Amino acid sequence: MVYSFTIRRATSQDAPAVFSILQSAFIEYGRITGQSRLEALFETVDDIKREIETKVVYIAIIDDNIVGTLRLDIKEDQAYLSRFAVDRNCRNSGVGKSLMSMVDKYLMDKKVNKVFLHTSSKHTLLMRFYYGRGFYTEEIETDRGYLRAKLVKEYNYL
Repeated sequence: MVYSFTIRRATSQDAPAVFSILQSAFIEYGRITGQSRLEALFETVDDIKREIETKVVYIAIIDDNIVGTLRLDIKEDQAYLSRFAVDRNCRNSGVGKSLMSMVDKYLMDKKVNKVFLHTSSKHTLLMRFYYGRGFYTEEIETDRGYLRAKLVKEYNYL
């Protein structure tokens, strides 16, 4: 199905809807990875409001409903991407790719050199998605009790 959607920065009023999509997506991620103690599942709406106020949070919207989100934390010339989620009914429609394209544009405008993220190295669909967006595996970590790939994307400014 083809969707028409908008991507914009989140506001604190978006926090309840962002909370809802993150809960749904990370419950599913937990099932796929066998993890039940994911940090994202313990965030509150107030936590998300604070993140929206202090970090860069993008949302994708279809018919006034938030169907995708991601979060960026920028420190100098590096960024960390987290809380990437797309509503299961809107996957494979370009929402995730468009969110990531918005990240690329934003980070290049800010002259960020690298963006990092973590995901389960066993989550084949996500790994394939990130590889398709130019990320590579820098290392595999086990600090959270499962195999997590630390992925990196570099921006080259010539």
